[in-house]
Amino acid sequence: IPRPPRSTPLYSSAASDVYKRQALEVYRANFPDHEAVSMDLSNEYAALQLLNSYQPNLVIGGPPCQDFSSAGKRDESGGRASLTINYANVISQYRPTFFLMENVARAANSQAFKAALNIFKCAGYGLTIQLLNASLCGTPQSRKRLIVVGQLDGKDGFLDSALLGGLSDKPLTLRQYFHNRLPFEHYYRHPRSYARRAVFSIDEPSPTIRGVNRPVPKGYPGHAGDPVPVNSAIRSLTTRERASIQTFPASFELPGTKSEVEQVIGNAVPVKLAEYVALALSRYIQQTKCITVTC
Repeated sequence: IPRPPRSTPLYSSAASDVYKRQALEVYRANFPDHEAVSMDLSNEYAALQLLNSYQPNLVIGGPPCQDFSSAGKRDESGGRASLTINYANVISQYRPTFFLMENVARAANSQAFKAALNIFKCAGYGLTIQLLNASLCGTPQSRKRLIVVGQLDGKDGFLDSALLGGLSDKPLTLRQYFHNRLPFEHYYRHPRSYARRAVFSIDEPSPTIRGVNRPVPKGYPGHAGDPVPVNSAIRSLTTRERASIQTFPASFELPGTKSEVEQVIGNAVPVKLAEYVALALSRYIQQTKCITVTC
């Protein structure tokens, strides 16, 4: 979708100050001509005022997903999960022609997500709801994301064929994506517990890139699912390799400390997955001519 003169990402104060600062620094480093605003999405009035100042016909949001994530402590009934409701309220009051909301797969079972869908429906939106695996959308990584696209006065499922029609038949492997640019055949990815495998081959998609990146521990016991035993040649991925698996371009700047950058990489939606969804929506808009798109 052609980019407007200014795009304004909103960052909620419910996230840590460190992450807000880091997210803004990364955005500004790569999009210096775009305005980036840090504000609390739970202040719906302020968010509406900001949207009214820009008058966008498409709003894209990813309310913080930590409360639904399989990593870490979850609180699916409150805390950051409530920002999903705030986002839905802002959309229902501003009423753009289209909106997009993304989250982790398990968010679909949360009460906050179900309440948000009800708000969208009451505001007159037709909804497309799909769970997409990044490995089928041009990304060499098994990473599922819940995608909700709404069209004002549209029909439910309006974007289903566009989103599903372009999926690959098979998951994309690291070897297929990088060809001969990786200097290894196997690598280490620290598991949440030693009941899970930790060694992976480049002839398969990467497991989900998380916000932590640990070296091989001296006491790693090995796992029956590891394709090869751990030896001196097996190492964890570098920060830049992890960013590449998230399909960030090589020119993308990642300022900050190593731990901050690793967190930003792990929290990101893969670039190629975002591009896949955006192109599907762009084609639908062009075909239906439901809004005017200018380059």
